[in-house]
Amino acid sequence: MPTRRQLIQALPAAGVAFAIGHHWLSLEGQAHATPQSPLRGHFHPKGKAPSKFTLEVLEKAKATLPFGDNRDFEEQKKGLIAPMKDLKIMADAGHVAWDMERFQFLDTQDEFDSIHASLLRQSKLNNNYGLYEVIPGIYQVRGFDLSDISFVRGKTGWIVFDPLVSAETVRAAWKLFQEHVGEGLPVSAVIYSHTHGDHWGGVRGLVDEADARSGKVLIIAPVDFMDFTVSENVYAGNAMNRRLFYQYGLLLPASPHGYVGQGLGQGVSAGAVGLIAPTRYVEKDIEEFEVDGVRMIFQNTPNTEAPREMNTYIPDMKALWMAENVTSTLHNIYTLRGAPVRDPLRWSKYIGEALYRFGLDAEVMFASHHWPRWGNERVQEVLRGQRDLYANMNNQVLHLANQGVTINEIHNVYEVPKGLQNKWFCRGYHGSPQHNSRGVIQRYLGFWDCNPTTLIPLSPSDSAPLYVEMMGGGARILSRGRELHDEGRYLLASEIVNRLVQAEPQNQDAKDLLADIFEQLGYQQENPGLRNSFLAAAYELRSGIPQGETADSSSPDVIRAMSTELFLNFLGIRMDSRKAEGMRFTINLITPDNGEKFLVELENATLTNIKGFLAHKPSLTLTINRSDLEQTMVGAKTLEAQIADGTAKADGDASILKQLASTMIDFDPRFEIMPGTKTRAEVAHADPYEAVPRQAIAE
Repeated sequence: MPTRRQLIQALPAAGVAFAIGHHWLSLEGQAHATPQSPLRGHFHPKGKAPSKFTLEVLEKAKATLPFGDNRDFEEQKKGLIAPMKDLKIMADAGHVAWDMERFQFLDTQDEFDSIHASLLRQSKLNNNYGLYEVIPGIYQVRGFDLSDISFVRGKTGWIVFDPLVSAETVRAAWKLFQEHVGEGLPVSAVIYSHTHGDHWGGVRGLVDEADARSGKVLIIAPVDFMDFTVSENVYAGNAMNRRLFYQYGLLLPASPHGYVGQGLGQGVSAGAVGLIAPTRYVEKDIEEFEVDGVRMIFQNTPNTEAPREMNTYIPDMKALWMAENVTSTLHNIYTLRGAPVRDPLRWSKYIGEALYRFGLDAEVMFASHHWPRWGNERVQEVLRGQRDLYANMNNQVLHLANQGVTINEIHNVYEVPKGLQNKWFCRGYHGSPQHNSRGVIQRYLGFWDCNPTTLIPLSPSDSAPLYVEMMGGGARILSRGRELHDEGRYLLASEIVNRLVQAEPQNQDAKDLLADIFEQLGYQQENPGLRNSFLAAAYELRSGIPQGETADSSSPDVIRAMSTELFLNFLGIRMDSRKAEGMRFTINLITPDNGEKFLVELENATLTNIKGFLAHKPSLTLTINRSDLEQTMVGAKTLEAQIADGTAKADGDASILKQLASTMIDFDPRFEIMPGTKTRAEVAHADPYEAVPRQAIAE
């Protein structure tokens, strides 16, 4: 029987399959509305063809694109040593960890009437799948995951940059590499460029942890890597993972009317995620040292694409590694799955620094996504364009904000300069100008547009009935919404039909109409996150959210890497304050093996902790080694069992642990987003003191 963690790991590669209980069910089979004659080639029985208005939007957009510039295709195929022959990579658990077969349809036609021409171009480019030479001594395996894995020849072995998401895809990449280039030499070092999961999750496919601990294999990362790697996915991890269903289109099959890639790559693998802690940190802004005999200069770039990230220059090869700070896309300033808004001005300045510190000499630039750039002129062109892209977005959005343009208007006012729009690597395949411009205002001014009406707004479900009443009732809205839909005025149609769905969540006619509207809006998008979000919402409105027991997808390595303070903070979030009214106690937590101590206090229906302090008269003193506490954190052994067998010592009123446990709830990883899409919920139960931050997020 699969464990709670194992069950959901196959989700990203599953396409239309979804884990329900202990079975895989077809999502098409979950549709509960009256079946219609399906559009030929559409994955859903209620799916519609692109309307004439959508076709006009797509044709108009295509006419503005710089198709005369084919350099990306030349660079993408340059240096191919060997294609990967197996289109599927199996996971150790028995399911498919990576499936490139589902994206082969992209190469069967030059255009599709349901895919933006620019997005199709990017998805075709991301169909690269094999081993490539960057320059002699530097190689990449591309197309095995959302990210690329890179190999640099060291004195005694291979230095690996960014080992993908899963151990299985990394092993497959390593096998292909060794068959053609690797010479049987081992991994001598691993470099994590930053904190997102697609840049470290597959490390156990290459490295034995004992070799890292002994110093045989060096693992290098930017300073504070472990803290941010874990914390970014803990506090709002359940919400982030649910929102990924929309941004990454996790329920959509790969098809012309569904999922066509993620911009950064084709998708996220679904194998075993692991983490080995770094053995050396890059702490200074600029730090130079040899890695297995190769001179490297590291540039820390905190709070850019990730909370902690670093670029690397290899001067003797004139090779510049730009991590994920410069790829072939506008990246996210605000990411749809949710994260602290990034700093585009800082991001721009770090790119500018890399340009003048390294880029004036570099002859090749490669990164953790997409394909390299060769020749100093091309390297400088891309660095300058991306530098200006983030600076313009920061400065011009604030220029408009200082003239009164609000967060609810900026996406309709701000435009990327035409010169940058004509550079393919500045187009919005991950971030979009629309949601990024709103993110800039959110960063500096927050969510409020300064209209008092929106300062304390009603919840949509509370305000929607009045809108429905004032518009003359559901029948009038449906009629007018259909008219607007049939006129191609989809945004206006969504405004009124969404009100009806909010007011009448069980009105399937309204949900079907809103789904039709969202589908057309999805087809029109260049940005895959926007496309996926519209199409995912359409899917759930038509079919509902697949139900059944859900599974925790946390990586045990990540949970063990949580600091004790972070774990206690997470318990404070997991606790339902309404259940804690009237409770008051203090707990001294002591972990002798690492010398930590915490004062944990429940008062005013709030759980707090402070490191390095102990209460003089605690209600309970709990003494447990941190290594044993981790058994509870990963769900292997309950705290109650640890106390019972003497592993943990409880001095005082141990009953308060049961009181505290009674306030802990299980987060539903498939909570409802669109009204009326969830019929029942069976959430897998976690131990009250288990950490469940969900799967580390790739980006």
